[in-house]
Amino acid sequence: MGKKKHSDGKTVRVHDRDFRLYISEQKIRKSISSMAEAIEQAYGELNPILLPVLNGSFIFAADLVRELSMNFELAFIKAQSYDAFHSTGDISERIGLELDIRGRHVLLIEDIIDTGNTMAWMLKKLAEKQPASLDIATLLFKPEAYLHDFPIRFVGMEIPDAFVVGYGLDYDGHGRNLKAIYQVC
Repeated sequence: MGKKKHSDGKTVRVHDRDFRLYISEQKIRKSISSMAEAIEQAYGELNPILLPVLNGSFIFAADLVRELSMNFELAFIKAQSYDAFHSTGDISERIGLELDIRGRHVLLIEDIIDTGNTMAWMLKKLAEKQPASLDIATLLFKPEAYLHDFPIRFVGMEIPDAFVVGYGLDYDGHGRNLKAIYQVC
């Protein structure tokens, strides 16, 4: 069972749940454009390593890097801590980093940060590899759910602690292909 639009165009059915339009495609694009400008100002000529966290950030990361005119390298990592609607609390690395980041400026790219547990785990692992700097860019941030104090340098939008799907975010493996972001009804 996949994505199915309802007759009003403002709600979709993903897997077995209904979601309503929350953030439009236009608002997402505007946020990404602003983030790209801020990232270019921050990194200028530093040739950073951009490190999207799979699976969720792949759409956001693709759109973000197309907005950048600076030089950068791109690599991917994958960690998982979610099962359907809830964080399991157990974080596992699925794809490790093969690129040497010692002495390099690294920007982690995430689709959403809620509790921050996965990102805290990644920051610890990556800091052991001694990068020159280690920053985070996230499209969505849930400050109400956040349990850590590490800084998130680039935030596209802050949202309340509600479950969202679309634009790379999934519900039990479904809904990543939605062009906008939808919130569970």
